[in-house]
Amino acid sequence: MSVPRRPYVLLVALFLLVIGCSSGAVRSSDPSGPRALSGPGASAAPPRTVEPYVAPAEIPGLGPETLAQLPDTARQAVLVTGQGPDSNRSAVELYSRDDAARGWRPLAGPWPAHNGMEGWTDHHLTDDLRSPVGIFGLTDAGGRLPDPGALLPYDEEHRFAVSGEGFLGEPLEGSFDYVVAINYNRVAGTSPLDRTRPMGEERGGGIWIHVDHGGPTQGCVSLTEDRMRELLLTLDPAKEPVIVMGDQASLAR
Repeated sequence: MSVPRRPYVLLVALFLLVIGCSSGAVRSSDPSGPRALSGPGASAAPPRTVEPYVAPAEIPGLGPETLAQLPDTARQAVLVTGQGPDSNRSAVELYSRDDAARGWRPLAGPWPAHNGMEGWTDHHLTDDLRSPVGIFGLTDAGGRLPDPGALLPYDEEHRFAVSGEGFLGEPLEGSFDYVVAINYNRVAGTSPLDRTRPMGEERGGGIWIHVDHGGPTQGCVSLTEDRMRELLLTLDPAKEPVIVMGDQASLAR
């Protein structure tokens, strides 16, 4: 005796009908990819935009050798660019790096300045009348006049008084009213008047940024009094400021 199979055959037919309809609804070469919309109201997905990578800005005029000496922790830099290896005239600019992704950005300057009478040197010696080329910390300040509100430690001391004449016969009085010590052959964290010379006396010392007296210096960098005040109010020890100094060709190495 046989069992009727019509219900089973009917179910199979319905299943094949459903599969056939669904298989014709989507046409895609990638089964795992997204299904495109179709029909009158369909629209393509907007293309993804990728922002181009922008490298952090560097201080202009500095070559790879100079950049390699720039501390990663420094977020303020005083750039002193001499007009030539034997020139006593230069320009000063202040840069800041508060956002590492953006890099260095100009903050102030350029300001006219003087440097050593005979220009620049990679090996400064006592009385060579040249300013040392390099990158040095700026940690201490002082002067004959009261503290104008400096962020660096400030030593007000009458011994900053100076007299006499410069190389061009200009009066030197007031040159040390405001100073910022450049950490060349000195101990950081002491008064600019401290005479300790870690590399020896023959390598010179007492290299400062100070008030300009209208002529070349013995190795320091000098700015007008108003610019010195601005510098003192800006340099922040929390940002580990440095000075990058030298003639243009030396800085570009």
